[in-house]
Amino acid sequence: MRRRLVPALALLAVLVVLAGCSSPFGGGPDETELNRNASYDWDTNATTTYNVSRGQFAGIVTVENQSYLELYQRDELGTEAPLQIASLRFRFPNGTVVAPANRSNLGVEHGQSRANVTLPQAGGQVAFTAERPNAKRFATPLFLDSPHSVDVTLPPQARVGVPLLSKVSPGDYTTTLNEETNRMTVRWESAERGPILVRYYLARDLLLFGGIGGVLTLVGIGGALYYLRQIRVLERRREEIGLDVETETDEFDDDDPPPGMR
Repeated sequence: MRRRLVPALALLAVLVVLAGCSSPFGGGPDETELNRNASYDWDTNATTTYNVSRGQFAGIVTVENQSYLELYQRDELGTEAPLQIASLRFRFPNGTVVAPANRSNLGVEHGQSRANVTLPQAGGQVAFTAERPNAKRFATPLFLDSPHSVDVTLPPQARVGVPLLSKVSPGDYTTTLNEETNRMTVRWESAERGPILVRYYLARDLLLFGGIGGVLTLVGIGGALYYLRQIRVLERRREEIGLDVETETDEFDDDDPPPGMR
């Protein structure tokens, strides 16, 4: 009896795990998370926009002639995995916004490496949120195959531009700063190769590094003046004890005989 009970419990545990989470053979995220409330700014000037904040980001992707979208993330080793999204919304060209709870043909299924988003129709805007590490770095693949415009709005006070403190890839980008929100947007007019990478710094970091650099410069100047003063002191001491007296000798030409031999 006991031998039969152990395999049965193990099978039950496997079934519970497969029912409660996504498996590599399919499935999807929590429906509650997909329908979670969120506010999106649909009036964008780019095909794909990202609004980056601490711990998460929101994406809006404009699709044409396709009724699906594959979302994924890639780690530093290049391994792909489905992007865990929440607050999924679809906006029709007429402005109507729907959630998965409103439309049965709007949903997500997870494969081994992609989150397959099914859309109500071929054409519109897809919005979602996803968690991200709380680091001064944002990276994402391009989810559209054709060249398109991409906007990445950074958190407040985040900046790029100083080579040692920031990095943006691919190149050929522009930046704009919204003075009211104190947020910088990085824009690619025609991105066609990924991933998009933005490593940024905060404005206060630049002041901090500038202050540290100024202190180090003052310390260096003070040290140089101190050692120069010590050298001058040693030179004066050598002169006082006669170690700096040079013996003067007459210079003779090779053809002139020494004095007394003429």
